[in-house]
Formats: sequence, structure tokens, C-alpha cells
Amino acid sequence: MMNELEEDSNSQRLNVKKIRVLRIINRFNIGGPTYNATFLTAFMGADYETLLVGGLPDKDESDSLYILEKYGVEPLLIEEMVREPNISSDRKAYLRLKQIIKDFQPDIVHTHASKAGALGRRAAISCKVPIIVHTFHGHVFHSYFGKVKTQIFKTIERNLAKKSSAIIAISDMQKLEISGIHKVVKSEKIQVIPLGFDLLPFREKRISERTNTRAKFKIEPATVAIAIVGRLAPIKNHDFFLDVLELLLPRLEQKVAFFIVGDGSERSSIEIRVEQINGKFDNCVTMTSWIEDIGAFNAGMDIICLTSKNEGTPVSLIEAQAAGIPVISTDVGGVRDIILEGETGYIVPVNERELYAEKLMDLIQNEKKREKMSQNGWNHVEEKFHYRTLVKNMDELYRQLLEKRRK
Repeated sequence: MMNELEEDSNSQRLNVKKIRVLRIINRFNIGGPTYNATFLTAFMGADYETLLVGGLPDKDESDSLYILEKYGVEPLLIEEMVREPNISSDRKAYLRLKQIIKDFQPDIVHTHASKAGALGRRAAISCKVPIIVHTFHGHVFHSYFGKVKTQIFKTIERNLAKKSSAIIAISDMQKLEISGIHKVVKSEKIQVIPLGFDLLPFREKRISERTNTRAKFKIEPATVAIAIVGRLAPIKNHDFFLDVLELLLPRLEQKVAFFIVGDGSERSSIEIRVEQINGKFDNCVTMTSWIEDIGAFNAGMDIICLTSKNEGTPVSLIEAQAAGIPVISTDVGGVRDIILEGETGYIVPVNERELYAEKLMDLIQNEKKREKMSQNGWNHVEEKFHYRTLVKNMDELYRQLLEKRRK
């Protein structure tokens, strides 16, 4: 039987007020923000009560709600939150967020990515939420819009940053870009907290699913399989990838198979170029649209590529390294924070097509080098990009901000 001291102690623990976090994400499409928000909702621990809200994906994007379901997270969907700026829908989303804040009474509002950051922080400021945090998963300060529109976004972000308790960058390079290059917020207000993932399944499926995946896509044992994974959008620069293929294929003797995984606004133009390449080079490129079990798909690949003009922290490269797959990427965003140059992959300057083709050729032709990089990949990403590390870092930041507020 419990003594009175134990009963009092248990009673006090039960009555301790949980830290309420309202987490707001742009939309539930496949990508780093969905994973980040999901793990921070599911695994912050018993001291927290988290409500996750967000919009639905665009019509050319894949729904990622299955990720939340897998980890037992039930989100509140805001249909008014759409990707493209729209005065009517943005105002409706803003008013909806204000009502959610009034009902939920959060201690912390934490927004993820640009649209959620703009509307969510405005609503939190209006409702006088004690702590307001924003994570830049990427940014739109170059390669998205013209100079005038970009400057408008910078001005909005600067004003919101002044009223935010903390800004989170997901890589050291992103912190430098936000504070030093684009001067959106002073560096001392930025905390670097890398993304976190559930990476073990990628490692396990590399062994269990490789044979099945290669059989499914009719990849012969001697064929080197290469994939690029992501939205078919201008910022992902698939034209560059296809340019590289056209440089590379006439020089290759090794059998190869290329896969373009994803969907989006550029699908039609990419399909036209793929048809042209396949007509010349024996149908070597396959477009798969979105693949839900990307871990099983990756298991069948030998190299993963990225050719973006702008990135935050590319999820596809982290997942690839977890599976022991060498990677090659353009030198954008936080790529240098996630690839060990020459050890887990290669990093190539933007627009250097010949160099990209040369590095890709090197990986295709050199099986021993691929094997060495494969061994390095898991050790590099396992702890740094695990959701346990993400949760620990975020818990420390939240408690620091709350303590500072109390003082």
C-alpha cells in the first residue's frame, strides 16, 4: 500500500500543467516538414501536449497523412491553408488559426515553413501567445521569384522575426544564408536544430527489399540503378538532371537505369524530354510518380541524385545515406551539412553539368568506391539525423525559452 508521501508525490505529478504546443505546418505533403512536425508531435514526451494543424497538399503533390497515421498523430486539417498566396483563403486561414489558438491556449506556437510561418505567427502575435518559434525548412530568398516579390517576402520575414522568440535553421549553411547573406534576422536569435527521421527502416530494407525492388522494376543484376527523388518543380531543376544524362549516356558502356520519382507542375515538360532520351538510349529512364514506401524503393538503387537550385536539408539524401546509398548533389542549402564529400557522396557547384556528369560517371563505373561510400553512409546520419536527437534539442530550446519568459 502507498504511504501518504508517495500518494502526495503522485498527485503532484498528475497535476503538473503540461506544456501546450500548437504546431502549424504549411501542408501535409511528402517532405522534411511533415516528418519534422510528426516526430515533434509524437515523441516530445509526457510533459507536452501538442496539437498539429496544417493544410492539404496541392493537387500535383502526394498526400503524406499516412506518415502521421503510422506514428499515431491525428492532425487538425485547415482546408483554407493553401500553398499559393491568395488574399481570400489566407485571411480565412488566419482567422481559423486565431480561433484555434483561443480554444487551445498554447504556451508555444511553433510554425514550420513559409506560409504557416506568416499566418501562424501573425495569429500568435495577435493572440499574445507567450512563446513563438519558427523553423525555416527552406527559404524563398533566391531562385523562386523575381527581385520585387523576393524583397517583399524578405520584409515580411524580417518583421515577423523581430516578434518571434526564436528562429530555427535546419543547418549551419541555412543559418548563414538567413542571417549573413539575406539579413532576415540576427544570428544570435537563430538556433541550428537539424531535421530528425526514423532511419532504421531504410537500413533494414536495404537488405530485405533489394532483390524484390530490382525484380519489380526489371533491373538486371549488373545494371547500375540511379534515382532522383522529389517534386517535379522548377526549383528541383530536373532539366539539369536530364542535361547530365544526355552528356553521360553516349560515353557509358556500363548498363544503367534511371528513375525519376515524384510528381508536380513540370511533369509534362519532363515527360517530353524523357521520351526523347528513351528513343535514343533504349528506354533507360523511368518516371514512377510518387512512391509511398520510398525505403523499399531505395533498397534497389545504387546511386541517388539531387540537382536543386535551392534547398533546406534534402530528405532524399539523408534517407539514401541511411540505406547505404552513395549520393551526388548540387551545392545548395544545407547539402554540405549532410554529405561527407568524397566519403558518402559528391557535391557539385550549381550549373556545372560536365563536372556533375564526370562525378556520376565515376560512381557508375567504380563499384568499389560505391561500396566504400555505402559503408560510411549509415554511420554519418544515424545519430545526427535521428528523431531522438531532434526531440532532445527541441525540448532544451523550449525549456530555455519558457524559463527566460518566467524570469
